[in-house]
Amino acid sequence: MAGSDEVNRNECKTVVPLNTWVLISNFKVAYNMLRRPDGTFDRDLAEYLDRRTPANAHPTEGVASFDHVIDNSVGLGVRIYRAVAPAPVPANGAVGAAAATLPILEFLTGAPSADPLPVIIFFHGGSFAHSSSSTLIYDHLCRRLVKLSKGVVISVDYRRAPEHRYPCAYDDGWTALKWALAQPCLRSGADARLRVFLSGDSSGGNIAHHVAARAAGEGIKIYGNILLNAMFGGTERAESERRLDGKYFVTIQDRDWYWKAYLPEDADRDHPACNPFGPNGRRLKGLPFTKSLIIVSGLDLTCDRQLAYADELREDGHDVKVVHREKATIGFYLLSNTDHYHEVMEEITDFLQANLI
Repeated sequence: MAGSDEVNRNECKTVVPLNTWVLISNFKVAYNMLRRPDGTFDRDLAEYLDRRTPANAHPTEGVASFDHVIDNSVGLGVRIYRAVAPAPVPANGAVGAAAATLPILEFLTGAPSADPLPVIIFFHGGSFAHSSSSTLIYDHLCRRLVKLSKGVVISVDYRRAPEHRYPCAYDDGWTALKWALAQPCLRSGADARLRVFLSGDSSGGNIAHHVAARAAGEGIKIYGNILLNAMFGGTERAESERRLDGKYFVTIQDRDWYWKAYLPEDADRDHPACNPFGPNGRRLKGLPFTKSLIIVSGLDLTCDRQLAYADELREDGHDVKVVHREKATIGFYLLSNTDHYHEVMEEITDFLQANLI
């Protein structure tokens, strides 16, 4: 049983920086408003409450972005980020639309880069139901990934539950990967390959795993998986789920609602989407599954699930590095106000560089 709300809030405040506590607490209040007991979701209110930011063709701190639809049949869009020098200012001082958009247009129609560069396909979090590629916190995180990688980030605006259940998010992730594979401008190096990494947090980390597993089954090379507090589960409660229930923003009841909203209506939490190595799951032994960097927050109630996932990958013979921040909570990577944030960003940088070739 979770303790009282007042006790849990006080304990949480002693661990989490105030601005992080305010950020995540505000999300929790909004999320509680949007979920209905009957399993439906107030999408109109969710869109209203979601703090979004537009793409920017004019570089901001050396990063430009634009939105692009890659599958009209389902309205699947992506937001693409790249490092770019600021456009030159004309002699008259006016910066027109052409000056802002030309670098992006040149990039989309350009030739492969001579120097190897990573392309990170990113899946935002939100437990399959919340947020989007234009949500402010994820826009900031994707910009940080561009700065770390010196490459390109493609943030996928996948369809969300409960309106779009399993396997819609995975299908959208697969569509994004296949689209990226077909773009000459995203290739790099003397061999003109797509050096693609998959990444995501929460449900996005779950999506990254399943897209990578499908890629392994079809012989498509993924250069690395970067999972941030990936969302996994199962019918049996993990020890961390019982111990941390309600203490650091999230309850077991919250997680159960989201799984019920995403999984097929007749499925339980041992469905392979939720529990990939569970009784109904598929092992990856013998498949060319990619290397993984798994970031685990020790105060996330599903941390035991994430650590067990890493162990299962190792058991199947795959290369895994776990960064276990025992005193970090969910969302610590969204704000640069802790040592956890800076040290994990260094780990991501090292992982990208080590696996680029």
